[in-house]
Amino acid sequence: MTEESASLNFIEQIIADDLEAGLSKDKLRFRFPPEPNGYLHIGHAASICLNFGLGEKYNAPVNLRFDDTNPAKEEQEYVDAIKKDIQWLGFKWAEECYSSDYFQQLYDWAIQLIKEGKAYVDGQSADAMAEQKGTPTTSGVPGPFRDTTVQENLDLFERMKAGEFEQGSYVLRAKIDLSSPNMLMRDPILYRVVKKSHHRTGNDWCIYPMYDWTHGESDYIEQISHSLCTLEFKMHRELYDWFLDQIIDPTKLRPIQREFARRNLSYTVMSKRKLLELVQSKTVSGWDDPRMPTISGLRRRGYTPESIRNFSDLSGISKRDSVTDVSLLEYCIREDLNKTATRVMAVLDPVKLIITNYPEGKIEILSAENNPEDPNSGTHEVPFSRELFIEREDFKEEAGSKFFRLTLGNEVRLKSAYIIKGESVIKDDAGNITEIHCTADLDSRSGSGTEASTRKVKGTLHWVSIQHAIKAEVREYDRLFLDEAPDSHEDKNFMDFVNPDSLKVIKEAYLEPFLQLATLDDKFQFQRLGYFTLDRDSTSDQMVFNKTVGLRDSWAKQKPAPTPQNNQPAKQQNQGGAQPQGQRSAINEIQKIAKKYTNLSGDKLAAARADILKLAEDVNYEELEPLFGTAAKKVGTRIGVMIALGVLLNKGQERNSEIDSFIKIGLEDENEQLVEEAKKVDNKL
Repeated sequence: MTEESASLNFIEQIIADDLEAGLSKDKLRFRFPPEPNGYLHIGHAASICLNFGLGEKYNAPVNLRFDDTNPAKEEQEYVDAIKKDIQWLGFKWAEECYSSDYFQQLYDWAIQLIKEGKAYVDGQSADAMAEQKGTPTTSGVPGPFRDTTVQENLDLFERMKAGEFEQGSYVLRAKIDLSSPNMLMRDPILYRVVKKSHHRTGNDWCIYPMYDWTHGESDYIEQISHSLCTLEFKMHRELYDWFLDQIIDPTKLRPIQREFARRNLSYTVMSKRKLLELVQSKTVSGWDDPRMPTISGLRRRGYTPESIRNFSDLSGISKRDSVTDVSLLEYCIREDLNKTATRVMAVLDPVKLIITNYPEGKIEILSAENNPEDPNSGTHEVPFSRELFIEREDFKEEAGSKFFRLTLGNEVRLKSAYIIKGESVIKDDAGNITEIHCTADLDSRSGSGTEASTRKVKGTLHWVSIQHAIKAEVREYDRLFLDEAPDSHEDKNFMDFVNPDSLKVIKEAYLEPFLQLATLDDKFQFQRLGYFTLDRDSTSDQMVFNKTVGLRDSWAKQKPAPTPQNNQPAKQQNQGGAQPQGQRSAINEIQKIAKKYTNLSGDKLAAARADILKLAEDVNYEELEPLFGTAAKKVGTRIGVMIALGVLLNKGQERNSEIDSFIKIGLEDENEQLVEEAKKVDNKL
C-alpha cells in the first residue's frame, strides 16, 4: 500500500480502486438524499461532509436529492430547513432533485415488472403478509395473490392509482424469492396507497413508491456513481442491486451502494422521530432549540460551520457503529471560537464594587484587545467608572491561599484596568453582601506604560461599569439528557432521562456597551465565563445571549466514576481518556497522557489534547510549576504542561518570571508542536 492510499478512508479507497479499474473520473457523481420529514442533525452532518467533501476532493458534482415518497410525514418546511443547513455548512449542490420528479418513471418501471411477471398486487393484511414471509430460519410460503395473472395485476394496480382503494387494502409487491435468507428479498413492497396531499405533487398521486424501490432507481436516473448509505442499509444492498438489474441499460453507468457507520453522539438522541417527540411534547422550544443536536439548533447556540466540519473530520469515517463523546464536538467549537471570538466582559451574577479613591463622576475610556489569538483583530473601547459590577463568586471576605480572586486585604487586577485592594463590605439585614469597597492603585492601569502597571498580582477579574452596562437575558444550556445513551434502555423511555436543569435563564446579566452592536452572526467570549452568541429572540429593548460552550469542560467533573464490568479494574474500563476522579491526581494523569503525545495524530491527538484540557481544571499552579524544569528530551510532557498552563492563565493565574521563562524556552524549541502550544499560551494575556 502506498503512503497516499494509507491516508485514505475506506470510502475514498473504494473510489480510488474504481478509478484505477477504469472508471472515468468524469463519471464520478455523488448525492446527499435526505427525507424531508424533520430537521437535519449532527449525524446527518457526517453524510453531508462525506458526500460534499468527496465532491470537492474529486471536483465531481454532488446532487441534493429529497427522497420525498411519504406525504404523511413530509413538509416544505423541512425542505427549506435542509437547504439552509447545507448552505450554512458551506456546501453547494450541483442539482436540486426530488424523488417525486421520478414518480412517473418509477410507475412505468413498475408496470414493466408486472408485465414481466416480477410484481403482483397483494390484498392481504399486513399481519398476514408478515406471517406468510416466514422467519429468518424458516422459508416463506406463497400468498393467495402471488400467482394472479398479469392482466389482473395491471387492472388492480391501475385502480390503486385511480384511488379506488383505501389505505392498507392493496400493495404492489416484487416477486423475488420467498426462501431467501435475506428477509428483504421475500417479495418486498413496491407501492402502497397513501391518500395524503404531497408537498410538491399535490393530489396527483394516491400511490407512493417505497424507499427501497425509489432509492436505487433514483440513483440510476441521476447517474450517481457511488451511493453512500449508513450501515442499516447494508442488508438492503442485495435488493438495491436486484431492482437495478430489472431496468438497467448496459450503456449507462450503474450505481454502486456502499455503507459507512452512522454518527451517534453521547447524551442525546439521533432519531428524527424522537426529536419530533421532544418538539411536540414541548420539552424543547422547537427544532432549533439550542439544546437539540439539530444543525439549526447548534447554529442558534453559536456553533460555526468550521467547527462541525472539523468535528466530522476528527470523528472520521468508520465501518462500525460507535458513539462519539459529545466532548469532542465541544472541543471543536472551543478551538474554533478561541481563534475567532471577540473578547468582551459580562457579569452574570453581579455584586456592586465601589472604588472609594476613584473620583466620583470620572469616566475613562479604556482599550480592550478583541482577540489575543489574532494580532489583526484590533481593539474596542470600554468605559470605566467608580462603581462597577463584578461576579459575586469573585469575592470572599476571607479565603485560603489558593483563592486568587478578591478578598479583604488582598490585591487583584481588574481586566484592562487597575489593581485594586479589598477594604470592606456592606451587608443587608440577611447578611448578604450588597457592596464591596476597595481602593485602587491609580498608577497601575494596564497599558499605561508605567513600571507600576506591569507589577504582578495573582488574580484578574472581569467587570462592567454600572453606569454604562447593558442589561440582558442570558441563557445557559446543559446537556438535554442525563444518560449517555438515553434511548438504549429496554425498560425505560428515553424521555425518562431528560435533564430538568438543561436550561438556566439569567434575567439580569450586565454587559459592556460594546455588545449593543452585536449581530446574530457575531461570536463572543465573555471573559472567564465562556463563549456566547446573540439569540434570535433579541429585540431592540431586550438582548438575549445564548451560551455556546464553557471555556472548559465542566461536565467531566459531574460524571460519576464508571462501574467496572466483568470484574475488570476501572482503569481498564476507561482506556483512552481521563481517569475518574479519585483514582489518580489530575497532574499525574496529564503526565501519563503527555508522555505519548508526540506519537499521536488525527483524532487521537485531538482527544489527548482535550483530555489534558479537562484535567488541567483540577490542577493548581503549585502542582504545575515544578514541571517547568522537565528535561528537554521529554517533549511530550513539556507540551502537556504548556497546555495545562494555558488553562491556568485563562482562569486568572498571573504571569510571573517562572512562567515567562518556561514559555520562552518552549518558543525556542525545535519541536513544532511545543512551539505552537507555547505561542497559544504566550497570547493568553
